[in-house]
Amino acid sequence: MKKILLFVAITMSVVACKENLDERRSNDPQYEGEFIYVDDGAVLKGDNFIYGVTIDEMSRHLNDKITPIKKDNYDMVPVIVKGTLGKKAEGVEGWDEVLTITEIVNVSETPSEADIRIEDKKKKEATN
Repeated sequence: MKKILLFVAITMSVVACKENLDERRSNDPQYEGEFIYVDDGAVLKGDNFIYGVTIDEMSRHLNDKITPIKKDNYDMVPVIVKGTLGKKAEGVEGWDEVLTITEIVNVSETPSEADIRIEDKKKKEATN
């Protein structure tokens, strides 16, 4: 009987401690911009800033949320996140300022419009 009670207590402790990433709340500053995640990095581009994004559990979770929204791999999706801003480590390539996401506030349901559209000339000629 004691083993069963111990098992139930441990199970309840583990479940209670498990944190849902979407429900994590932070008092960090809020950032609004277009997010893109590619094989070797992630970026948040706002009206007045471009920040590299720390590749961690939260940025991968955000990528999982935007992947079904994107039409192609290089689409950017508008998001609102909270996070901490820091300088990149010395000797490391990338953006000077790096955002570590602590909370995902909102994700747009549509990707951003491309500023520049590159068309494949061969594809265009084939359709004419």
